[in-house]
Amino acid sequence: MVHNRIKILRTERNYSRQELADAVGVNFQTIGYLERGDYNASLELALKLAQFFDLPLEDVFSLKAFAPLSQHLRTKNKPGEEG
Repeated sequence: MVHNRIKILRTERNYSRQELADAVGVNFQTIGYLERGDYNASLELALKLAQFFDLPLEDVFSLKAFAPLSQHLRTKNKPGEEG
């Protein structure tokens, strides 16, 4: 299974499914399928999405489940560490 952060990235940047779909050249329903995990992106689509979000591919897609962002933020901002 391929995991992704598309919904989180899309919503935090205030894009609708339609806006994201238009930007990467797919139907808005495809974005919904990707967000729900009902469909895996082709390599081309995965690269377009990573480019759209200006992130490395591995920050958008992973073969392992992503740790919750709250956990990532807690470890990144431990007292006495720069974050």
